[in-house]
Amino acid sequence: MSELPVPFSKEFCLELKVRDYECDMAHVVNNAVYLNYLEHARHEFLESLGIKFAEMARRRVSLVVTRIEADFKSSLVSADTFVVRTSLTRKGRLRFQFHQSIHRLPDNRLMLSAVVTGTALNERGRPEIPPELECVLDGHC
Repeated sequence: MSELPVPFSKEFCLELKVRDYECDMAHVVNNAVYLNYLEHARHEFLESLGIKFAEMARRRVSLVVTRIEADFKSSLVSADTFVVRTSLTRKGRLRFQFHQSIHRLPDNRLMLSAVVTGTALNERGRPEIPPELECVLDGHC
């Protein structure tokens, strides 16, 4: 029987605005830029939970992405404001998933939905979830 993911109860929202240089020759946001938006939102989300990348790096712990599944629904253009919504689920013993979506404002139109799978690597380069993330994933914090 496969393990069903248990979502972390908190959804994090980050509002951003498209900058001109993020657009391609067709005057829409370049597809690679959406991955930057998602990453920025994941970092802000984890920081809001007290998980700091610089502190983890000092301990030689790395949070890494192992897979990204993204469904592009529509295109943002220069000066659009949008919100990135992020939530977190456990995916097995050593993996976790961020469920993310980008919605244009003010109409809340879905632009992209994504599932980003990751893990943490310890100082030996082996998968190991650090205690502060384990606490969040298990809902004991």
